[in-house]
Amino acid sequence: MRTPRLLSRGVVAALAAAALAACGSGPGAEGAGDDGAGDPYFPQAGNGGYDVTHYDLALAYDPDARRLTGTATVDARATEDLTALNLDLQGLDVDAVTVDGTDARHDRDGQELTVRPRRALDRDAHFRIVVRYSGRPETVTDPDGSEEGWLRTADGALALGQPVGSMAWFPGNHHPSDKATYTVSVTVPKDLRAVSNGEPAGEETKDGLTTYRWHTPEPMASYLATVAIGRYDVHRGETAGGLPLFTAVDPEQAGASRAAVKLLPEVVEWAERRFGPYPFSSAGAVVERPGDAGYALETQNRPVFAGAPDTALLVHEIAHQWYGDSVTPRTWRDMWLNEGFATYAQWLWEEDHGEGSAQSTFDRLYSGSYFPDAGTNAALWSFPPADPPDAAHISATPVYWRGAMVLHMIRRTAGDEAFGRLLRGWAAEHRHANASTDDFTAYVEKEVPGKDFSRVWEEWLYGEGRPATAS
Repeated sequence: MRTPRLLSRGVVAALAAAALAACGSGPGAEGAGDDGAGDPYFPQAGNGGYDVTHYDLALAYDPDARRLTGTATVDARATEDLTALNLDLQGLDVDAVTVDGTDARHDRDGQELTVRPRRALDRDAHFRIVVRYSGRPETVTDPDGSEEGWLRTADGALALGQPVGSMAWFPGNHHPSDKATYTVSVTVPKDLRAVSNGEPAGEETKDGLTTYRWHTPEPMASYLATVAIGRYDVHRGETAGGLPLFTAVDPEQAGASRAAVKLLPEVVEWAERRFGPYPFSSAGAVVERPGDAGYALETQNRPVFAGAPDTALLVHEIAHQWYGDSVTPRTWRDMWLNEGFATYAQWLWEEDHGEGSAQSTFDRLYSGSYFPDAGTNAALWSFPPADPPDAAHISATPVYWRGAMVLHMIRRTAGDEAFGRLLRGWAAEHRHANASTDDFTAYVEKEVPGKDFSRVWEEWLYGEGRPATAS
């Protein structure tokens, strides 16, 4: 996930179930899908009644006019009988909607695009919605004040989606619980390049415009989708094991990024040894200018960096490819499963490379001497990592560093060998799927049955304040 702006940067199943049961009533008619997925922090994010299997996005962007024109083809399966359903789309003008080739009525209410097919959709029916839209895409301001959605850059644009910004540039079911495969084509002036997730699938220049095509064959949550438009130095390579690498670097960052680009295959290979087989068909990075975004983000198989990353940040975002991108949180309350794991990966890298032990990092955090200012050290204990108080805190200090401390306590309880198996096994068991905190605690207890983790859960994962002892 979004690395906090350091730049180097639910409670239990019953509560989650209650939140899901309390989700919105959708368009308000019998057979209408809910207008939210029931997320505890973003109740209108996502929608009920259907499951998306594939997005085909055909986009054209004019950077001078800042105008985006798109056709989104959404293949999905109905999970209930539907007379209407919702898609999330913020801003932009909807020009036409069809369902299975037939014009469909539609209307807008805030971020909700309600679609009413001419004929009702039966449960388990597969259907296709095509939405034609256009306009100036918006920048979305998160509850924590950071910006996402469609960001204007010095030479183009950058689309970032965590947690809900993807709805600013294409209509869809924008909640991490609904993952799908993607095909993206982007047409831009021929002096620019368009980079997205997945694998390059061809390019064509005609009449002063170039269309770049990308295909993501593995399931992806919409918040991990990206489009980067601008002038880039492109580097292609592969790891020692043959995994393709594709990096796109803003020319102004070429010199500063040279070390990170060179280190990338080593980081991926190290992570494979620690976490198991790489979960996607390629790896890479997009390096923008520092002013183009205020943070780095683990966009799937090609994380985005605002400026050249240092080693710790590169390790963090690559670890997210396992924890966050492949194993994706069921709701935004489960964010620590992304950030705690990626932060702990930094500790493991340092440990494996003779730069300090994970225990020493844990001890400094516990003693209040890790961060340079007293306020951040105190903020570490402001709430438990598995229960952020609201949407503005899902990327706050406890989610990252106290989340990593939870993992270290599991390691100390289970032992190093068992903990290594847990890291690899968790990533394998939920590969390309969604998982919750309760799924994780149950997995740990199942895989290490002879150990008592109750104090870890009660004091470190869900407990208020600083535990009385660090042992």
